[in-house]
Amino acid sequence: MKKAAVVYWSGTGNTEAMAKAIAEGAKDNGAEVDIFTASEFNGDKMDEYEAIAFGCPAMGAEELEESEFQPMFDTCKPKLSGKNIALFGSYDWGDGEWLRLWEADCRDSGAVILCDSLAVNNTPDDDGIEQCKVVGRAISQ
Repeated sequence: MKKAAVVYWSGTGNTEAMAKAIAEGAKDNGAEVDIFTASEFNGDKMDEYEAIAFGCPAMGAEELEESEFQPMFDTCKPKLSGKNIALFGSYDWGDGEWLRLWEADCRDSGAVILCDSLAVNNTPDDDGIEQCKVVGRAISQ
């Protein structure tokens, strides 16, 4: 059984809903899954998981949340090389630039991106929830 983590920050609950659906998809596919908020996770926990889905909404000028998520992710970044990850988040406006830049940064750090990064506009609808479950299945393989 694969052990996976879903780590997220959510201001409005949209990214939290995505995180829960990703965890559900991974569990349905047989993985053991732990869910963490950004304040509950750090780089020291990276080695405990075979795959990690990181989620953060677009903030400000399409960037990661600065007070909790970015500092947590900075502690994880040195351990990304060879790590199986997926990225997700919600947005209200813009075109998903924050997710593309984040994915490129992770690739440059040597991460193995398991599936297309997932951006959902505002609250995930039924289709968005299903897309989250697909991400969950990807981190459970």
